[in-house]
Amino acid sequence: MNLTVIPLLADRMESEFDVFDALLNTLEKNNTKLQEGDVIVISTKYVSNSQGRIIELEKIRISEQCVEISKKYQLKPEIAEIIVRESDKIFGGIGGFVITSSDNIMAPNAGIDKSNVKKGRVILYPKDPYLTAEQIRRKIFLKSFIHVGVILVDSRLMPARIGTSGVAVACAGIEPVLDMRAKKDLDGNPLKVTFQAAADNLATIANHTMGEGAESKPFAIVRNSEVKLTDKRISSAEMAISPDQCVYVRGLSNSPRD
Repeated sequence: MNLTVIPLLADRMESEFDVFDALLNTLEKNNTKLQEGDVIVISTKYVSNSQGRIIELEKIRISEQCVEISKKYQLKPEIAEIIVRESDKIFGGIGGFVITSSDNIMAPNAGIDKSNVKKGRVILYPKDPYLTAEQIRRKIFLKSFIHVGVILVDSRLMPARIGTSGVAVACAGIEPVLDMRAKKDLDGNPLKVTFQAAADNLATIANHTMGEGAESKPFAIVRNSEVKLTDKRISSAEMAISPDQCVYVRGLSNSPRD
């Protein structure tokens, strides 16, 4: 059977709501039913909206530290303040962007987004994304007695590439990484360091059909993905490495001197 992606058109929600209830309503309106082994991909912005993770910039109180950061990286002081609050570590940046890490998620400006929110507001990453994904997975099982995977997807810039692709901010019910070590390539050579980012690959496939603008498709179903299902609780440690192990971070910090 071929892999299939089914994007779901949903109502736009303006205030806090229950994502699981919204999923059930969306499935009904799209005349679609979940099947055993499906992977449900959900926009992180949609989840953040459900949690009330939207901030009005005019209500932000700015610290002296963030004033300096805003000057250094040419950001609004309010944005700099939110970046500091949401980040575990700041690596550096350029005009308009600060490279940060929070909960093992490395992203520009701590994942803060101005799209799909009213002017003067920003939307943050979801709170406890792995717990949220796991709760949705369990509710689906308790209601329908089927095993599914859940991925919370965001769009992300890739190094030295134009445009964005999908990335799995969190997942539940699937093995997020496939260990290919000790398997052989086409020439019979054993693979020594290869891991396949299964969750990120599915996130990108789904993100392509969900869109980036006014499509209002915060859900997508990936069917026949052949991903490995699991009942174990997934953590960020299974999907991310520390920045000091990242080839890009290490490479840039070890650049040749003139």
